[in-house]
Amino acid sequence: MDAFTRGRIIGKLEEDRSATSVAAEFGIAHNIVSRLWRQFQTTGTAIREFSSGRPRGTTPADDRYIVLQARRNRRQTAREIARHTTQATGRPISHFTVARRLHGGGPFARRPVWCVPLTPAHRGRRSLWCREHRNWRDNEWGRVLFTDESRFCLSSDSHRILIWRERGSRNHPSNII
Repeated sequence: MDAFTRGRIIGKLEEDRSATSVAAEFGIAHNIVSRLWRQFQTTGTAIREFSSGRPRGTTPADDRYIVLQARRNRRQTAREIARHTTQATGRPISHFTVARRLHGGGPFARRPVWCVPLTPAHRGRRSLWCREHRNWRDNEWGRVLFTDESRFCLSSDSHRILIWRERGSRNHPSNII
């Protein structure tokens, strides 16, 4: 319900109309009108304040500091940033809070790329190897071991380190280990 409608409801109630008749006129429940009237009598306003859940543990300045820390050193984990922020502000901040603020502030967590940047010579040798082995049969490929295959983890924590990076910075040198 918008502020204009709430104001109209309060105006009708100030004209000594019953909450039931006002609710029927606007097509809303009686308890909504009663609650609105009670709020107006106690606070003097019908403006709805949005406050659900627990108050935020960080201020907007803390949020900017967290994002700045992540941008200064992309290899810092959320725990390290939380420790630095706690030392700077004097208030305890969890690494979950840091991760939420970073998610909302721009950078996002990704695994660092584990690779060696390829030179043109590397690419040429790889292309030559592929052309030489394109006619291999299944039994020949069965003797080859690829070491860059996917990793599977059965536990809930993979113990992987995540770095924080901006969108579009996929192949940036600071993302490569």
